[in-house]
Amino acid sequence: MKDLIIIGAGGFGREVVWAVERINKNSPTWNLLGFIDGNETLQNTTINGYPVLGNEDDLKKYPGAYCVIAVGSARTREKIVSRIRGENPDIKFGTIIDPSVEMSEYVSIGEGTIICAHTIITVNVTIGRHVIINLDCTVGHDAVLEDFVTCYPSANISGMSEIGHAVELGTGMQIIQGKKIGNYSIIGAGSTVVKDIPERCTAVGSPAQVIKYFE
Repeated sequence: MKDLIIIGAGGFGREVVWAVERINKNSPTWNLLGFIDGNETLQNTTINGYPVLGNEDDLKKYPGAYCVIAVGSARTREKIVSRIRGENPDIKFGTIIDPSVEMSEYVSIGEGTIICAHTIITVNVTIGRHVIINLDCTVGHDAVLEDFVTCYPSANISGMSEIGHAVELGTGMQIIQGKKIGNYSIIGAGSTVVKDIPERCTAVGSPAQVIKYFE
């Protein structure tokens, strides 16, 4: 079994623990050492049976361990990866896929990605590094999810969609076939995307409309 550390001890971190335990029941894979978290109030505590091992500086104590970033915010996750890779250039990132996920053999998945329970990913899908696909999502044929994308629960991505770098797709949102979401954009919960969405904006509603741009 491979040593694993979860970076982020919040609610999603606990959900990743659950996924790891489910993986191990099916096929022993991960020796979960505990959490890394910058919240000082969590230090030297135990969460759902696993210790908080320290903050990011303490990763150096576990040179052979794999890590996953259990932080929903795409931008924050990108910053964490950049920071810890800069301090630990040889760090390794695991890939966590709940055993209930259904997908074909024609799916490419990058390191550090987390795919949660009851998600369906069909054929010829490309998923980048450090992507989070939360509970009960669907990803259709030939879709591309670039690095650091976050799909919140029950997001539905139709075939041939292109989801840009560090995009966040809100709970229960839908994208019709063949649409593009620009880098760093956010699609609000329950929205329906029926046309391309530009970079660095927030879009909400059905159909989704841009309501603001940001840097």
